[in-house]
Amino acid sequence: MTKYPREIPADELKQVCPPELFNFKTTEEIQPLQGIIGQERAVKAMEFGLNINNKGYNIYIAGQSGTGKTTYARTIVSKKAKEGKIPDDWCYIYNFHQPEKPLALRLPAGKGTAFVKDMENLIDELREDIPKAFDSEEYEKQKVSVMERYQEESNKLIEELEERALEEGFMLKRTGKGIITVPLIDGKPLEPGEYDNLPEETKKKINEKTRIIQSWMDEVMRKIKALEQQARGELADIEKKLGLAAVKPSIDHLKDKYRDFPEAVAYLEEVQKDIIKHISAFIGKDDKNSPFPFPLPVKDDSFFVRYKINLFVNNRDTEGAPVVWETNPTYYNLFGKIEGRSQFGAVTTDFTMIRSGSIHRANGGYLILQAEDVLKDPFAWDALKRTLENQEAVVENIGEQYRTMPTVTLKPQPIPINVKVILIGSPWVYQLLYNLDRDFRELFKIKAQFDTTMERNEENIKKYTAFISAVCTREGLLHFEAGAVSRVIEHSCRMAEEKGKLSTRFNEIVEVLYEASAWARADGSRYVTADHVEKAIVEKVARSNLVEEKVREMIERGHILVDTEGSVVGQVNGLSVYHLGDYAFGQPSRITARTFLGEKGVINIEREVELSGSIHDKGVLILSGFLGGQYASDKPLTLSASLCFEQNYGGVDGDSATCAELIALLSSISGIPVKQNLAITGSLNQRGEVQPIGGVNHKIEGFFKVCRAKGLTGDQGVVIPHQNVENLMLSGEVIEAVRDGKFHIYTAKTIDDCIELMTGVSAEEFHKKVNESLEGFARMAEEFSSIGRGEKGDKN
Repeated sequence: MTKYPREIPADELKQVCPPELFNFKTTEEIQPLQGIIGQERAVKAMEFGLNINNKGYNIYIAGQSGTGKTTYARTIVSKKAKEGKIPDDWCYIYNFHQPEKPLALRLPAGKGTAFVKDMENLIDELREDIPKAFDSEEYEKQKVSVMERYQEESNKLIEELEERALEEGFMLKRTGKGIITVPLIDGKPLEPGEYDNLPEETKKKINEKTRIIQSWMDEVMRKIKALEQQARGELADIEKKLGLAAVKPSIDHLKDKYRDFPEAVAYLEEVQKDIIKHISAFIGKDDKNSPFPFPLPVKDDSFFVRYKINLFVNNRDTEGAPVVWETNPTYYNLFGKIEGRSQFGAVTTDFTMIRSGSIHRANGGYLILQAEDVLKDPFAWDALKRTLENQEAVVENIGEQYRTMPTVTLKPQPIPINVKVILIGSPWVYQLLYNLDRDFRELFKIKAQFDTTMERNEENIKKYTAFISAVCTREGLLHFEAGAVSRVIEHSCRMAEEKGKLSTRFNEIVEVLYEASAWARADGSRYVTADHVEKAIVEKVARSNLVEEKVREMIERGHILVDTEGSVVGQVNGLSVYHLGDYAFGQPSRITARTFLGEKGVINIEREVELSGSIHDKGVLILSGFLGGQYASDKPLTLSASLCFEQNYGGVDGDSATCAELIALLSSISGIPVKQNLAITGSLNQRGEVQPIGGVNHKIEGFFKVCRAKGLTGDQGVVIPHQNVENLMLSGEVIEAVRDGKFHIYTAKTIDDCIELMTGVSAEEFHKKVNESLEGFARMAEEFSSIGRGEKGDKN
């Protein structure tokens, strides 16, 4: 059984990867990796999710940045898509019955392009052929015959009217405003000035006859109008028959070509009806010589837009199922839009201006999205859920949902959607969505969790080597020698913060590979060596550690107070890790405690001024629990104590300073000084057991650098929890100092181990001294209490 406290030998401070482990000279000899490593759980979930096609089985890939989840998703989905069926094309076509509601037309992949071309050719041909058909001599004869008959019958009616009017003493006179009646006196037309000189009786007769003749005229005009309508109908029938003869063969040809697609055939039948109905638009004549009072209007070229085909989704060049990787998933990019054109200050649109989105192009396949990018656009997220729930996609501009006044706009027919969405994001985004969005739970039932570490074993080391070979081959980097690969493995282990693990944050590993290759090229080397890898790591740190150097400089100058020699009562060197985003480093922090008579218990100064987080506050409360359990079983704790992280102005959180805080507090109570040549880190429970912490390598190296700057004395070191030995992957300079006896690393299992290391006093003697001090506090408290009671009695 291991005895604690224990000093850690240099050999246990790092898990070395010897180059002799490899049976190759360079990664040139290694077959490049295919696929992904270290993510068996995620791979299994992805394979299951991609093979199940039921509603709601979309996939959320959760993992930290840099674990390769996006690259893997695109690779595995593309591979799976090759096995899939090529989806159909989709077109939007004119709705001849409700133009504001364009219809969706489905055609097999590649047929959409052909249909667009066929319809363009059809209309072009008909615009050329139909006028020729109507220029024929036979058509002119039929047209003239109808018009002459109409003219003859109309003239006959007017002549009969003129005769009847003449019998009544009136003549009819045609003017630009129509036909007017003119009375006859002695067979001569009455002049305007003569009417006033007529006798009243004559005037009365003229007026009565005028009304009668006017009624005859109205009746004749009604008959002429009926004749006109009849003639127009006859002409329309002639045009219809002639137009049908000109149109039907071309339409029938297309109907036969697309006979296997009923929707296309039905559309062509509607096109034929509409062309016949609007045959004048194809004839292109303005009817200036028409005998009819009101010639038909002429259609311009914009009329023919209705016969165009809007190829909404084109899968002609798609191989297998489509895979769409949308990098900017806004509402319009995902779900399409209805564009408009500005004309004379107004915006107009038509069905040819309906544009598809990623969801339409991915229909029948896969859509890959970054979760946080989608969530940035609330319209996009809600529409995505609605689309997946209803399994249909609606093209609708955002404004239509929020207008206070409804407007007339296009409402395209929704398209049925069968798409598997792969969301990629962080675990905390998944948890937020799962807990707060009920729809998310129903729509994304597959979670593929990417780990940040994997087991460090022979198989995974071989795969890591193959990964390095693959990157070198793909990116044109210099290949790595066996020693360089060993150094990369050790660095990966350091990133994983555990000897038995390797990091799967491959983007950071790739950066090291890039930079090591660059340093090797700068040296004129043919291959990357271990020294080049080391230089890449060191130089990367040097580009980011300005803040660390500034803090250490302040410690060296005495602006930040840290002692590395001597002993002080109530003062301990704690260890903290500072995270700057791209860089993290450890530094010692002076923790002090002051105790005095009172009943307030332990006061956390950081908490009082709102500079501490909840986890740190919990640690202080645990400390209070330990005090009560250890020392107050037979007496009350009659003391007040304050704990403080000196010169801390930016806040503190975490419970890794609990051991340091307790030792500072007990030192203040007992009066036993604490060694300043040692720093300590460790969490603590109420039973006095030391618990592991994070960032142990940064913390040890941070204190080592301060000690080295102030001068190594040979007795300096760090106390860590015994569980953290497996996390040690320290730098070479620390290991060398430990090997030379200039620096020491100790492990502790209980607070008693920490006490003995930090004070040099046995735990038994230390606790005895603390108890004596607490008993003294209790006696003084009792004495003060007695005095208070006595004063009260005298007053009575």
